Amino acid sequence: MRQVILLFLAGLFAANSQAQVSGATKDAQGAAITGATVSLLAAKDSSIKKLAVSKENGVYSFANLAAGKYLIKATNIGYLPVFSAPFDVNGSAVTVADLKLEKAAANLKGVVVTSQKPMIEMKADKMIVNVEGTINSVGSDALDLLRKSPGVQVDKDDNLSLSGKNGVQVYIDGRPSPLGGQDLANYLKTLNSAQIESIEIITNPSAKYEAAGNAGIINIRLKKNKALGTNGSVNAGWNIGVYAKYNAGINLNYRNKKINLFGNYSYNKGLNESSINLNRTVADSSFNQKGLITMDNESHNFKAGMDYFIDKKNTIGVMVNGTLSDPGVNNYGRTPIAYIPGGVVDRILIADNTSILKRNNVNFNANYSYTAGGKSLTVNADHGYYDINSNQYQPNTYYDAAEKNILSSVIYRMKAPTTININSVKADWEQPFKKGMLGFGGKFSNVKTDNDFQRYNVSGSVETLDKDRSNRFTYKENISAGYVNYNRALKGIALQAGVRVENTDAAGTSNSEKKTGTVYNPYTETFKRSYVDFFPSAAITFNKKPMNQYSVTYSRRIDRPNYQDLNPFEFKLDEYTFQKGNINLRPQYTNSIGLSNTYKYKLTTTLNYSHVKDLFTQVFDTAEKSKAFISKQNLATQDVVSLSISYPYRYKAYSMFANVNSYYTKYEADFGAGRKINVNAGGLTLYVQNSIKFAKTFTAELTGYYSAPTVYQGTIKAKSMYFADAGLQKQILKGRGTIKTSVSDVFHTFKFSGTSDFAGQHSDISSRWESRQFKLNFVYRFGSNLVKAARQRGTAADDETKRVQSGGGVAPGL
Repeated sequence: MRQVILLFLAGLFAANSQAQVSGATKDAQGAAITGATVSLLAAKDSSIKKLAVSKENGVYSFANLAAGKYLIKATNIGYLPVFSAPFDVNGSAVTVADLKLEKAAANLKGVVVTSQKPMIEMKADKMIVNVEGTINSVGSDALDLLRKSPGVQVDKDDNLSLSGKNGVQVYIDGRPSPLGGQDLANYLKTLNSAQIESIEIITNPSAKYEAAGNAGIINIRLKKNKALGTNGSVNAGWNIGVYAKYNAGINLNYRNKKINLFGNYSYNKGLNESSINLNRTVADSSFNQKGLITMDNESHNFKAGMDYFIDKKNTIGVMVNGTLSDPGVNNYGRTPIAYIPGGVVDRILIADNTSILKRNNVNFNANYSYTAGGKSLTVNADHGYYDINSNQYQPNTYYDAAEKNILSSVIYRMKAPTTININSVKADWEQPFKKGMLGFGGKFSNVKTDNDFQRYNVSGSVETLDKDRSNRFTYKENISAGYVNYNRALKGIALQAGVRVENTDAAGTSNSEKKTGTVYNPYTETFKRSYVDFFPSAAITFNKKPMNQYSVTYSRRIDRPNYQDLNPFEFKLDEYTFQKGNINLRPQYTNSIGLSNTYKYKLTTTLNYSHVKDLFTQVFDTAEKSKAFISKQNLATQDVVSLSISYPYRYKAYSMFANVNSYYTKYEADFGAGRKINVNAGGLTLYVQNSIKFAKTFTAELTGYYSAPTVYQGTIKAKSMYFADAGLQKQILKGRGTIKTSVSDVFHTFKFSGTSDFAGQHSDISSRWESRQFKLNFVYRFGSNLVKAARQRGTAADDETKRVQSGGGVAPGL
């Protein structure tokens, strides 16, 4: 680490010679083209050395160049890319011949514009993991991809954190998901890598984004075809770990100058096995719980939509997408119970529960966009419906130490049908203002959840509703938001500043029955919250020297409790372990300051400090002496300092990306009654991905990951985690077909283990899953693959389309 930093600091002050290269960009008629992107490339491997934008007269220039052989590339929306002839720089000024760009619409017929995305892209405010182009991602689900993404941690309960901070907001195609906790994890497991184009890890969102997500935003972008004409692809995959898994899908698209029709469907089926061991010591008893979990997952994912280009300025569109899934879960649990002074097991609890689940979700979107003269308006109206159901059968049978004679038996059934309805309207306007870009907009969202928890006592074939343990929880949340954001480029400095204001009105009602004597009477608990918050954000980029740019950022963000965490329902895992929500859980707030440096468009270093107030933490507490009580509470404060260093390297057919993410965190809390937390912890993750092409149609890939020992949520001390993946890809059928094969976690080392000491309870925790799998995948592409300049809606999802259409692909050999 020290050597890397020293090399980096030395590079900051490296002196360059004073050579200058200049030229001009023009159209076919010789008129100057303003605003074209001009790239200075190394002639030997086409790597980018500097970037510039042509001025009003079409002129561009590069100064302070080291001696060497270079070439120039120019791109602009609506034009084909153009390259200069290679030239030498040896200390004197060089004038490049005019670069003449030809209109794409008139000349693109029969020409295929291709681009090769790097495995990882580093931007000013985010990291992009290009799932679509990686070999080792095949056959993985979205949660597994996140587990292996730089800076992202997934704990034993599938909770997400980013650079040591929890409160990650997950988006799907630019829209926030209302799910959290296990519901979110189960949904992510239904998304196969074949559906995913990229994962955006946004650590410094501007005021345009919703303020939710203390650690930042993870945006999962699903695939959408961008080619003209009729085209599509089919894919099929097979994985084998402990059990076999299957996936298949189809993607269809039709596009012309007036309309874009798109749709895709995928199917996933397979058994997944995981295990968890929880050895707890409470008072004078120990509980050595071992669980083997088998999940039978079958899911259908679909997406369909249409964009209609009214004219050059106006576009309207509609879209529907969703997931239909009904997994089944079998949890085989065995818990020997011992009296500590003697250390002898006196009874054994067998708790083999079965759950029948339903996870259905359908979303509808209608959108409109207007773009003209640098001004743009985007309006989105969305409706989302989630139908979630859990039917769990939980027998608890106590045997003697020999596990031959039954001492007692208690059987429960728990049903929890849940519906979530989401409605939102959002509008964003952007226009030139005072030599910069001014953006403002607003959003209104309404969320309604209804959870009816029913617990039954089972005796033989008779199931009796336990009114003391059953209730219905409804939750409503309205958020009204507005923002203003301003960007301006000055000489050597780029400024961005904005503020977002959000008003939150929330109300929850828990209806149950309480027994008075022999009579049950209705019992209702309610709570209401209403608050207004301001969320400023700002960024200053010092880019006078494009090869050595600095940025300073600031943001304030919020993370609201999701409805599951507020729900006071008691969910019994077995006779000694249960969990329920906390209606007193408050939002957590984060203030973050960051400093980043980008050196030669490759080495990116980011230093960040965050202070989190009222931190969410999952706490293991005790109830009725020997029972484990799991809930979320507001751990008082958390301070996090993180350092991230990323470096991509490419030489001919070999490419590599390395990321080191480290953090130091301090937790402090006092729950009273002598229960205090004062924990200092550090963490480090290392991610390295290597790729090499050979024999024209083959690509090999090797990925490594290491996570150092750390502390999760202030109470769980986790040991190190690491894995290595290897894969091979071959292009067949004249480039229309691709076969990918890989082995994940080659050495079978990827597992979770840790300890927790809190409130008189010591816990040793470990868990494993089918991390080592052999995966085989085939993709066949058919139809047109021509990409032309076409009008777009102006959404974030289409930014990459514009880049490709404008010739933003890499130069030959890059």
